[in-house]
Amino acid sequence: MPPRSDEPRRNPTGSRRGSSRDSGPVDGESRTDEPGIGGISGARAYTPRGRTVREERGTPARSGGAEQRRTPRSTRSGDPFRPALQVLDGGRAAAARAGRRDSPAAGRGGVVRTVAPRTPRGPGDDEPPPRRRTTPRAPRRADRPAARRPSRKPPRPPKLADPRLRLRLGTALTLALFAAIGIRLIFLQAVDTPAYAGGGVADRTRTVELPAPRGAIYDFKGEPLAHSVEARYVFVDPTEIKDGAATAKALSPLLGIPVSKLTELMKPRKLENGVPSRFEYLARGVEIQTAKQVMALELPGIGVHRDERREVPGGDLAANLIGFTSQDMDGLEGLEARYDELLAGQDGRRVYEAGLGDLAAPIPGGYSKTTPAKPGSSMKLTIDRDLQFRTQQIMKAALATHPGSTAAAVIIDVPTGDVLAQASHPTYDAAKPIPSDPVAREDAATSFVVDPGSVHKAITFGAALQEGVITPDTTLPIANSIKKGDTWFSDTHQANGRRMSVPGMLAYSSNVGTITIADRLGRDRLIDYQKRFGLGQPTGEGMPGEASGRLLPAEEWSESSEGSVPIGHSVDATPLQMAAAYAAIANDGTYVQPHLLKETIGPDGKVTPAPAPVTRSVLSPQNAAALRHMLEAVTTVEDATGVTAAVPGYRVAGKTGTGWRLVDGKKQPGEVSSFIGMAPAEKPRYVIAVFVYAPGGGGAAAAQPAFRDMMQFTLRHYRVPPSTGGSAPKFVVYPR
Repeated sequence: MPPRSDEPRRNPTGSRRGSSRDSGPVDGESRTDEPGIGGISGARAYTPRGRTVREERGTPARSGGAEQRRTPRSTRSGDPFRPALQVLDGGRAAAARAGRRDSPAAGRGGVVRTVAPRTPRGPGDDEPPPRRRTTPRAPRRADRPAARRPSRKPPRPPKLADPRLRLRLGTALTLALFAAIGIRLIFLQAVDTPAYAGGGVADRTRTVELPAPRGAIYDFKGEPLAHSVEARYVFVDPTEIKDGAATAKALSPLLGIPVSKLTELMKPRKLENGVPSRFEYLARGVEIQTAKQVMALELPGIGVHRDERREVPGGDLAANLIGFTSQDMDGLEGLEARYDELLAGQDGRRVYEAGLGDLAAPIPGGYSKTTPAKPGSSMKLTIDRDLQFRTQQIMKAALATHPGSTAAAVIIDVPTGDVLAQASHPTYDAAKPIPSDPVAREDAATSFVVDPGSVHKAITFGAALQEGVITPDTTLPIANSIKKGDTWFSDTHQANGRRMSVPGMLAYSSNVGTITIADRLGRDRLIDYQKRFGLGQPTGEGMPGEASGRLLPAEEWSESSEGSVPIGHSVDATPLQMAAAYAAIANDGTYVQPHLLKETIGPDGKVTPAPAPVTRSVLSPQNAAALRHMLEAVTTVEDATGVTAAVPGYRVAGKTGTGWRLVDGKKQPGEVSSFIGMAPAEKPRYVIAVFVYAPGGGGAAAAQPAFRDMMQFTLRHYRVPPSTGGSAPKFVVYPR
């Protein structure tokens, strides 16, 4: 009977065997010293079920063929190195060797055992495997060798990934990464270099404007009427101001600006993009000496830079013609505005690299580019400064007793059409234009639209002479009044139906005689001559905003227009237009466009004459001379309308006028009195037109004396000898 599994066993030597936890062999089993086990004896080979190889195969015990039983070992093996040895020995090969029981080693009583890994069975991982009965095998014959059992082919190990493929893939990715970086570097250093370099330069570049000196305005002799001088402007960087009140208090006496205003200018503010403002003007056009005193204070945030200031030496001299500029040297009114592009020139610029903070200075060897400023061209006008000054003086004195009046005076050189003087009243100081009244800054000669009144009669008589309707010897019976449509037109010097000469009609300014001659001339021919004399369109003198006036079209004429238009009503004209028309009569019937610009002077000193004025023939020289002769009656005939305009020693031909002022086509209260004349009448050199609008009346008392004084000064100023041929001709108003 086999021993119980829990009883101790003895080995063949008689030694007592311990429990199943002992590492020694069981009865009938021999130790092995196979090299596959690393020389360690007593190692048992276990199957995956926890049994020995012999138990698994059911091999009978050697002693008597009886079935051997053994107590399964505990999962806690006494040899902690057995699993490791099995792995080192190859695992499956050791198990195969253990299955060769009939090998010579087995016959010698040696048993090779291997330990197979157990499969965990849950939480009871230390539970020993259950027993399994083995079927006894028949004893092997001693003369027959044990049949070698063919070993099972070990399972193929799992196929691992090919390391060469991973190496190739990794290499390809690495090369692609370096290629992308290289291409990007090429773009940064070659293609995008200008953009990045430019962005860097922009952060450290500074730009300084180099103002172009504005051209000067001279009179015809080269005397300055307006010119620019070098100055300085004072500015503030609000971000650097530490004590605004103290800084303003220090600057106020030098700049002449109140402390409160300076303090307000120094307050921090932000631009539209949210960036703090770092520049604000404190004063413009500061004297250089004053600017040096400002810099000597060394105030934080306060700086000084080059500026330009416009100077007008004459103050109000020709101010309505010249106009003025802004602090930035932009023309705003007058000739400064009309020829701003010519005078302004082109500003220069300096761009350079500079440091930041305390090193805010040009970087030596850094980027620097300077575009020189191109100075503006200068203008030489036809204006005579001395004559202009005297004309303004005379006008001011004549209107001293007529408050609220407006007046204009124009002096034209007959052969050339040069405007020698063009004065307006009221006027202003062009050096300080800000507090002036906008009305006072207007040029009355080109913007003053009036019904010219009787000064228009010279055009009607000139057209009648040229068309052969009348001759210098023509006489006509003149009634005291004449009716056209629903309007009666009367004379102040009543003829009572007597025959009147043409010079007499002009001397007494006969409305009836003029309308009678216009009836013979006809509406269409009168309109044609109005246009020839330059009415209804701007003269193109050169002043900005010149009014064109207006002629009444033939289709708009009413029956009363047949009486009003010939005597200068229902006609809109400017003083300059009427002066140019009389200059055509004085110039032997040739109209010459009046103009102010004589020549331009470039920055290099090159002189360019102004374009030639437009000329056209209006009257024949004979008819023009005849008309001038008849106009002398106005200043010579006793009790004529213009006797107060006569100039001693000179023959004067001219005409008085009384009209109305129109504003937006509406008649204004009061009258516009005028006188336009030429001297010497035998060969005129100058034409002067004076228009006075006096809301309270009495303009005629100012216009004629003003003309006389202006003409007298002009003739003497240019040393025109007195008239030759004796005294003025004698005229008969009412021939027998």
